Formats: sequence, structure tokens, C-alpha cells
Amino acid sequence: MPNKGGFGSRTLQRLAEQLQCFKPLSPVEELENINGHNIDSNFGIIDPLKGENEQFTCANWRERRAVVLICRFEDYQGELRVILTKRSMRLSSYPGDVALPGGKMEEGDADDYATALREAMKEIGLDSRLVQVVANLEPFISQNQLRVVPVLGLLAKIEYFRPVLKCDEVHAVFDVLLAMFLKEDNHRCEERAWNSRKYVFHCFDFETEQGAFTICGLTASILLRQPRLPTCGFHVSLAISLTFNSC
Repeated sequence: MPNKGGFGSRTLQRLAEQLQCFKPLSPVEELENINGHNIDSNFGIIDPLKGENEQFTCANWRERRAVVLICRFEDYQGELRVILTKRSMRLSSYPGDVALPGGKMEEGDADDYATALREAMKEIGLDSRLVQVVANLEPFISQNQLRVVPVLGLLAKIEYFRPVLKCDEVHAVFDVLLAMFLKEDNHRCEERAWNSRKYVFHCFDFETEQGAFTICGLTASILLRQPRLPTCGFHVSLAISLTFNSC
């Protein structure tokens, strides 16, 4: 199969160039951010517990690291969209939740980009040759103390993406407009506490012909932050039109 990841859209090329200006943090810099509590908890990021067994160290950063792929693409109307999944009800953790493709880093993964692309291929059949990975965002901390690194990727030719779902893990794959996370119309949030620490829990509710969906928790926090990156003049609106593939 030829490499179909070339970018025909000038706007998408400009977006890639701007996103590549974001320099990913090194593991040491991430540790300084996380252990120094410099991460903005207003987005629902939870600082790690203090204590010898809970602090992140250079020795264990790989085994406690997960990566998610924020895969953006331009639809036929020139709108910027992002790919999401609905987790399988067979999973023991967070069954039925909306999530970004991703998972834990494995020993053979060269870096965060490799983890993101491997997991996206495994979960939804997204061929890595279709995606240009362009940037890492700041890491988030999950409630089970995993460092979750969002990786930004651009999918130039959505027509070549033919979803193949790993049904034990993913019930459905769909996409939503990026503008959804720039509006307050369907956004709600509340203050919660976990292990005596307060954080903000974000949710986005929307309805489609396929039913009602809620994007909440860590996924909502990640998506709430990432639209603040450059969009290169894309026209955005709140209208939601899902492409829906399910098991």
C-alpha cells in the first residue's frame, strides 16, 4: 500500500507546520512539572500523591505512561474534526465511556508517537501511514496515577480510513467537530475531590441520530485544552454530524 499521508490541503499543511513548533517535554521536564505540581488542575488534571511509592521517577516513567492520539482531519466542508471512540461494555474499567484512541506504552515502543500509532491501529484500524504526528501536549495524570500524554496527529485523507474495530476494547468509532470544545452550550463542569485533592470534572453532552453521548473526565479535559492550539483559520461551528462505525 502506498503512503497516502501526503497533505493536499494547504490549510492542513500550515496547521502541521504550526503544531510542529510545539516542543515535547523531556521525561525530566515532565517530572519537574508533575512532581512540582505545576500542571493546571482547572482542566481536571490530578496531581500525584505525595510519598515515596507514588512519586514519578525516571526509573518508572515508561511503565506508568500511557498515550492517546488526538487525530484531527478536515471534512468535506472544510471543518476541523477529531476522531473518538466509545469503549466496549466488556471492559472492566470505564465501560461505555467516550475516549481517544490510545493505551499504555509498551517495551518495544520507541517513543510516544509510536505508542499512539500502534494503539490507534490496534483499536480502530487506523493505518499509521495515513497519519502525520506533529506534537506532544503536556501530560495529564489519571486517577490510577498513569501519566497520559496526548499526541496530536493529522489525517490528510479521511477517505482512505476504513475503520476496523477491536470489539473487545472498542464498541464504536466516530468524529465530532473541534468547535464543540470551544463553546459553552453543551459544556458542564463541577468541582470534585479525590484523595483530599480538588479538581474540575468536565462533561460535554450531545445527541445524534445514533443516540446520546457524553464526553467527560480526562478525555474532556484533554479535548478542552487542545483546541487552544492553532487552527490556521479553519471555519468552525457547533453543528455535530457524526460518522459512526460500530461492532
